[in-house]
Parts: sequence; C-alpha cells; structure tokens
Amino acid sequence: MIQVISIIVSAAAAAAAYAGYASMSPGTQLYGRTRTRGRNPQQIALTYDDGPNDPHTLRLLEVLARHDARATFFLIGRYVRQRPDIVRAIRDAGHAIGNHTYSHPNLALVSPARLCRELEDCHKALQDAIGDYQPLFRPPFGGKRPDVLRAARRMGLEPVMWSVTAYDWSAKSSDSIVGHATRQMGPRDGKQGEIILLHDGGHLEFGADRSHTVEATRRLLEKYSAEGKRFVAIPDLE
Repeated sequence: MIQVISIIVSAAAAAAAYAGYASMSPGTQLYGRTRTRGRNPQQIALTYDDGPNDPHTLRLLEVLARHDARATFFLIGRYVRQRPDIVRAIRDAGHAIGNHTYSHPNLALVSPARLCRELEDCHKALQDAIGDYQPLFRPPFGGKRPDVLRAARRMGLEPVMWSVTAYDWSAKSSDSIVGHATRQMGPRDGKQGEIILLHDGGHLEFGADRSHTVEATRRLLEKYSAEGKRFVAIPDLE
C-alpha cells in the first residue's frame, strides 16, 4: 500500500510539474492551439514585445524600413496610452500590432476577472490610438492556461507564441542576441518559418534601453536577407 501511495504521489507531482511547464513553454499545445511557426521556410517573423518605447521603437522602425522588412509589435496598453503617436508610427510603417495586455502580468497567475480586464483595457487603448488593429495576442512571459487562451479567442484574438528566443531582455551586447537567435535557427530542418521573440521596450518601466536589440535586428536582417529569407509580419506568415 505504501508503495502504491508513493507511486500515486510521484505521478501527481510529475503531472503538476508538466502542467507548470506547459503553462510557460512557448511551443507546447497542451492548453490549446497557438501559433509558434510558419510553414514557409523562406519567411521569418520578427516580433517585438513590451513597446511602444521611446526612442528604441522609432529606431527599430528606421532599421526595418531600410531593409523593406515587416514585423509585429505586441504592445502594452499603459504604454499605448502614454505614447499613441509611436503606435501610429508603427501602423503607418506597415507593421502588425497585437495585444500584450494592459500592465503585463503573468496571466497564468491572475484571477479570471483580472485576465479579462487586462485584455479589454489593452484593446481599448489600441482602439483609441489607431482604431482597428490586427487580431493578435501574446501573453506576457508566455504564461498561458486554458482560460487565458479561451478569453483571447472570445475577443477574436489569435494567440501567438514563438519558436526562437533571443534573450534580448537581459543581453549585454548585440552579439549575445544574434548568437542566441542563430543557434536556435541553425539546427532546424529548414522546413518551417521561424517566429523570433525580441523586445523593443521593458515591462517594468517606460524608456528601457533596447539599443542592443536595435543593432541585433540590423544584423539579423542583413544576415538572413543575404540568404534569401523574407521578413514578414505575423498576418503574412504562411
């Protein structure tokens, strides 16, 4: 009997551990379908979280324009309220814009009421700034559980995760960011398009220094454009 109980306890612990992993892992589909890649290996989707941010979002727009590249920006609602002019600049440059909640909590840990409020408040901020925006959503920290994905879909939002983590939020140089990205893209079989996670802002405060991300973006654009890759926004990812 003691052995049986031990097995049950171990199995329960393992299940709980996997559930926790699934709630934060960008690739798992345990809690519902999310977009993590494209089907066209010639396409790359650069995505930027935690903006809008001054001046680095605007600098990114300049770099992207020089390479005729399109990207996707998942914006924090309270920053949208602060700088709607930058949001309009993103839209006018032809990039896609998505919902990244109003204040950037880990949605896997909040109440259902807070979850809905975060999505709705960001939605309202974006609508006030630019009107309609692309029906895309990315959970902060990648934190998701079944009701997070259901709430997003009730609002008509497609959950978008990623396949490549560039770790730019803590990077000390553009070399580090480019290294993380290229190592993760290199070993794959080349049969899918990648979605790269980057950041043009910081969720803790407005004005985060993302100069390394801007430079890393330039280098990634140059490297993969030379290989014949095309940089597209999520709605254009095949």
